Amino acid sequence: MNEVLKAKIELLSSRPGVYIMKNADNEVIYVGKAKSLIKRVKQYFTRPQEGKVFKMVLEVRDFDTIETPSEKEALLLELNLIRKYYPKYNILLKDGKSYPFIALKKKGDPFLKISYRDKDPSFRYFGPFPSSSSVYHTIDLLNRLYPLRKCQNLHKEPCLYYHLGQCLAPCINKISDEVYEPLIEDINRFLNGDVKKIRFETLKKMNEASEKLEFEKAKEYHDLIESLDHIALRQGVTIKDHLDRDVIAVSSREKYLSLAIMTYRKGLLLGKNIFIIEEFDDSLEQVISSIFQYYQNHDLPKEIVVSSKELALRLEEIFSCHVVSPSRGLKKDLIFIALENAKNGLDEHFLTARLDDDNLALLEELGKCLGIKTPLRIELFDNSHLQGSEPIGALVVFINGVKAPSEYRKYNIKRSSGKDDLKSMEEVLDRRYTRLKEEHKTFPDLIIVDGGINQINVAQKVLDKLELSIPVAGLAKDNHHHTAGLIKDGELINLDPKSKLFLMLVRMQDEVHRYAITFHREKRGKKMTFSLFDDIKGIGKKRKEMLLKAYPSLDSLKKASKEELAQIVPLEAANEILKKLQDQ
Repeated sequence: MNEVLKAKIELLSSRPGVYIMKNADNEVIYVGKAKSLIKRVKQYFTRPQEGKVFKMVLEVRDFDTIETPSEKEALLLELNLIRKYYPKYNILLKDGKSYPFIALKKKGDPFLKISYRDKDPSFRYFGPFPSSSSVYHTIDLLNRLYPLRKCQNLHKEPCLYYHLGQCLAPCINKISDEVYEPLIEDINRFLNGDVKKIRFETLKKMNEASEKLEFEKAKEYHDLIESLDHIALRQGVTIKDHLDRDVIAVSSREKYLSLAIMTYRKGLLLGKNIFIIEEFDDSLEQVISSIFQYYQNHDLPKEIVVSSKELALRLEEIFSCHVVSPSRGLKKDLIFIALENAKNGLDEHFLTARLDDDNLALLEELGKCLGIKTPLRIELFDNSHLQGSEPIGALVVFINGVKAPSEYRKYNIKRSSGKDDLKSMEEVLDRRYTRLKEEHKTFPDLIIVDGGINQINVAQKVLDKLELSIPVAGLAKDNHHHTAGLIKDGELINLDPKSKLFLMLVRMQDEVHRYAITFHREKRGKKMTFSLFDDIKGIGKKRKEMLLKAYPSLDSLKKASKEELAQIVPLEAANEILKKLQDQ
């Protein structure tokens, strides 16, 4: 440890805060939080370290600290700084997804919908659910069981659901609250886990239909009962107190932590999340930071159940909910279930390739292959078009070897013909790096183009014009258009196709190709769908937009019935749409 670091450590306070480790190039390589800054930072340089922590400490040439009023503020600042700098020794949970709710309109003519937020006071929310598919399945089942309003925008004529007996048609009838109240009560009961009543009533209807020899109707009721039984079975464990709680357990093995978070809502087990984290630094601090990170994207329940009393005390200081560490009883059993899931998560992790674990080492290897510094931030480009039409460009970003979807960008080619791939690439690169330069944003450590020497030359031409010095490499292809290696400075660098570095580059290439193709199909599909509505009487700009919102792709439009289309456009226009689709 140099004298500057020693002097700075002695000046630290015992207050909570965040410390920011920097290397010789003044780059942020690690951000951490501490209850006591002087104790935590001193530990790095006075205790024997091993593995990645040892490697990180060897790189440290300076550090900064920011004091905070409490540990909670330190955690929030730590997370914000990690998202700002993407330090190579920090680990972010790979969980950016939101979890859906079922939303029930409270007043007026009630209807059900899927929602990823639960903030609108005009709706009552149930969930969150572990997947969109489970929500759609449940809403579909409820819509078949109860004659609620189906259309969010009412029309002047009743739709198909009214004729099927699945809607009371508030578009033409005034429905009283007295009619809706028992329906709402049953739906509330159903979504809170009680399916017994509706199953009994459906079974009774099935038997009545069967006695009347109405076998088609009896079959429908039989299918509904099977769906109800499936939902009841899927709910699994039920806790009688009907409380919203999360149960958290941690398992460790060979320098890896497995964090299992079991989600119970209204006493029902809705799903689980498993996070595998490479152990770095103090494991308790890592677990606390990971749990805090998780709840930045997920709602806090009424209660959190954890296995460790120390963890419970620390979390209770941070979160505004009840945190318990049970020693016996049902909650202890829930901990055992979560712990088994955490252990299973580790087993699955060790049975897979674990390519992500070697990211930093692979990036160092890539840097040596190319003769550049370790490329922690890599930007990859690809173009797509169909015989020159609808040309687009796509950019994906990998930071520390991990996808950073929030940094991805799409480009509609404006300046050149789609058939000229080099001109398209030049336009995209020029737009990308002109903007980064104007906005003083972070430049990549490496640019990879999906092509050979010609695309590399185009990239270098753009960088020279902008007076930027960024290494550029291309992905070389063999005769079968498969990745064969890298091209840098006109030379081919062959890679072992079985090596982890080769697999990492293929994974990156697949990602930029997937992103470009998806964007191109989406754009082409929208144009085809939009043009389909041209020259149809009764469909203007506003109705086109409504149709595109309801049917974003040609495939989804093909599945629409005349009755569904007639809810958005006049019946004659609906018939014309179906005729055009048939002609195609």
